[in-house]
Amino acid sequence: MKPRPRVVDAVLDAMRVHRTFCVVGHVRPDGDCIGCQLALAGAIEKLGKKVVVWNEDPLPEKLAFLDPQRLLRPPRTGASFDCVVAVDAASYERLGRVGDCIRNRKCLVNIDHHPSNTRFGDVNWVDARAPATGELIYRLFQYAAWPVTPRIADCLFAAISTDTGSFQYPSTRPSSFAVAGELVKRGANLAGICREVYQSCPLSRVRLLRHVFNRFRLTHQDQIAYVWLKPVDFVRTGASPAEAEGLIDHLRAIEPVVVACVFEELEPDFVRVSLRSKDPRVDVNRIASAFGGGGHAAAAGARIRGPRLSIQRRLLAAIQESINQPSC
Repeated sequence: MKPRPRVVDAVLDAMRVHRTFCVVGHVRPDGDCIGCQLALAGAIEKLGKKVVVWNEDPLPEKLAFLDPQRLLRPPRTGASFDCVVAVDAASYERLGRVGDCIRNRKCLVNIDHHPSNTRFGDVNWVDARAPATGELIYRLFQYAAWPVTPRIADCLFAAISTDTGSFQYPSTRPSSFAVAGELVKRGANLAGICREVYQSCPLSRVRLLRHVFNRFRLTHQDQIAYVWLKPVDFVRTGASPAEAEGLIDHLRAIEPVVVACVFEELEPDFVRVSLRSKDPRVDVNRIASAFGGGGHAAAAGARIRGPRLSIQRRLLAAIQESINQPSC
């Protein structure tokens, strides 16, 4: 096990001295976010504390198997907590409207692995070298000698697997495989997780994927692939916005493509942009940061206000400039 960072002592002190907790995550939660929230909430509950799990957006259907007790709930106003723990959120703004509902608190703990993290907590354990926040939560379990039950093992395995692209992304490290192996030893249902997360696809998502393949565009010598998703597209396909998660990877997989981009119109003049790079020399975190967003070198995003065509033009120009750098 790695040497224990000093900040872990502060995290564990917060777990020890406080009685009421709220575990929160970012908007449009992915597997890493949900898995960490539920695993940490399980540990806190076993310590005899009171804990709730909040997220602005509902639990994605493919991850519902991780939460049989339906612990994850929408936030409510007027609540107060001794301690709020934010996991996998790069900034306070990424918590969405949850942020307005957790202001009555004594302590805010921030556990994350994004390089763009703004250190918004009273206690900040941020390790950008970790491929997934799930690895940090597993290390926390080790440092604290908390038991890893099969349910918690499922949550943490799903967290690490999804954020490493099923151990395919270049961010994957030897520790990722070691932790995954330990989680399987402790009861993680590998076959069940793979079936639910990777091998189960609702028809509505297939319709949305068909739309993506019908409408995507290539530019800059086919090195940039992009597509627009509008509210009407979700209505026509019957898909929820959560089902758009991962569609961008199909564009990135196109052989000449270096950077894939999905523009999702949230409302008029407000666009959610997702970026994926498969060339380590093209850092999409830097591109997203210039538009007020962030993430990782290979996967990042931003929410941008302004006219649609202006956002598209400026972002594609920034991607093209990055690809054209001499090092690329």
